[in-house]
Amino acid sequence: MSEEAVHTPQACDGALSRAFGFLGKRWNGVLIGVLTGGPATFSGLRRAVGGISDSVLSDRLTELGAAGLVRRTVDEGPPVGVRYELTDAGRALMPVLEQLTRWAQENLPAEQCVEAELNSRS
Repeated sequence: MSEEAVHTPQACDGALSRAFGFLGKRWNGVLIGVLTGGPATFSGLRRAVGGISDSVLSDRLTELGAAGLVRRTVDEGPPVGVRYELTDAGRALMPVLEQLTRWAQENLPAEQCVEAELNSRS
């Protein structure tokens, strides 16, 4: 397949739509951001991401794992423990998320962010 065929506007728009659809899903981007600090337990993630329920956290971690961005590791113990960490693919997102964060800080007024958060709850 030629380089031109891979980078058609439709293919790029579709890929960008998939990326924003996935990362824009509530909590996915936040969880990736938290895991940039290193591996975390389920309870550690729950504490770091205020307002997320256990069932939603479990669902999001499963989705992130299925997408190849987060790895779940069971530590035999005792006590048995489970930790989550970013994979290489998850870490590869960090420069993009840092740039997006910088852009938002420079271009989106804080009140827009608060309004968007309130709208996402309703």
